Amino acid sequence: MPRSKTTSIPRPAGAAADEGTSRLGDFTRPIPIDKRISRRPRLAMFSGLFALAIIATIAVAVFVLPIGTWRDQSSDIEQRRAQLEELERVNGELEAETQRLETPDGIKEAAREDYGFVEVGEERKSVLPLPPLPTDLPDGWPYNVVTEIMDAQAAGPAVIAPDDGPIEP
Repeated sequence: MPRSKTTSIPRPAGAAADEGTSRLGDFTRPIPIDKRISRRPRLAMFSGLFALAIIATIAVAVFVLPIGTWRDQSSDIEQRRAQLEELERVNGELEAETQRLETPDGIKEAAREDYGFVEVGEERKSVLPLPPLPTDLPDGWPYNVVTEIMDAQAAGPAVIAPDDGPIEP
């Protein structure tokens, strides 16, 4: 009696007719122990997972991490452009100062400011700024009036509202 009832093609007795030719048969049949890569399936599974983890780590390092760096570059570029513009502005000012100092008038002006140069017939006078005034005055008249004036100057002008009178800041 034939093994299959759906076909009328006779099959040879014994071994299957498609043994070794079916691709599906290769995946569904167990692999003989002597043909296996590893004789221990757990070790093979852990080795495969380890290899997969290494491949995933390399893929992340090559494809994912550079994306964050690429995004950060736009803000870095803007900062560098601002710095470049500032440096170009300062270089322009220094170039103008250098050109001014190359003229005879610029040389005289720099000598006057930096070295105190005085031409023949000129007289040099230095005026120093006034020292700060003492604010710790003794009590009593007329010092209490002066202290009130100094406090009023330090506080500044009072803001006056149209209906309410003076308002303290």
